[in-house]
Amino acid sequence: MSNTRKQQLEAFNRLLDIMDELREKCPWDKKQTLESLRHLTIEEVYELGDAILNNDLEELKKELGDVLLHIVFYAKIGSEKEAFDIADIANSISDKLIDRHPHIYGDVVVENKEQVKQNWEQLKLKEGKNSVLEGVPKSLPALVKANRIQDKVAGVGFDWENPAQVWEKVQEELSELNEEIEKGNQQNIEKEFGDVLFSMINYARFIKVNPENALERTNKKFINRFQFLEEKAKKEGKTLSDMSLSEMDIYWEESKQFFQ
Repeated sequence: MSNTRKQQLEAFNRLLDIMDELREKCPWDKKQTLESLRHLTIEEVYELGDAILNNDLEELKKELGDVLLHIVFYAKIGSEKEAFDIADIANSISDKLIDRHPHIYGDVVVENKEQVKQNWEQLKLKEGKNSVLEGVPKSLPALVKANRIQDKVAGVGFDWENPAQVWEKVQEELSELNEEIEKGNQQNIEKEFGDVLFSMINYARFIKVNPENALERTNKKFINRFQFLEEKAKKEGKTLSDMSLSEMDIYWEESKQFFQ
């Protein structure tokens, strides 16, 4: 059952009051800084991502609460520095949303979501950004960063016309990688391997696949299958190092029945 807007605001106000009290009285909370919270926030976002991939709505609720706590925590520290508070944060994003949606709050007409994305990138350039890529955080993991880079340049029209062209590029990059492997030049092998990954990530975008989600699902599948293999070996009183590859493969194939 959904809460009313009044109940939602009361709940948020309760969280703000708790944050004030913890910052005043809790030894751990009193010591935290913007810098000390940073790595904890990153961990919380990854845990949130796990809950989303697992489609665990109860866990998702909890992880969203953890992320919300961090936002409130940063706002509290910001207010102590007299730099910003939670109202400034909310107003800042509200203003941005209104400015970036002239098709809702203005007289701009759009026909589809692609035009919305293109307008979004153009508006950011008008706001003073020198490059559409300025909004890509430098500290993003490389796979996620590649996906964001390609998505952003596509927003201003720098893109392939159809998936077949992108797949042709993948094949071209694979061929170049193979050539460098045959030559044995390790530096060039790494460069061409990066080109293959970049082109595959671009292809994923064209076939409507999020590469980070796809790879993480495969990671989870592999972990589950490998742990199944370990458990089977343990029941036989063996370690994996005691088994041949052919023996391990029997259990690996069996694991596919349970973990798709």
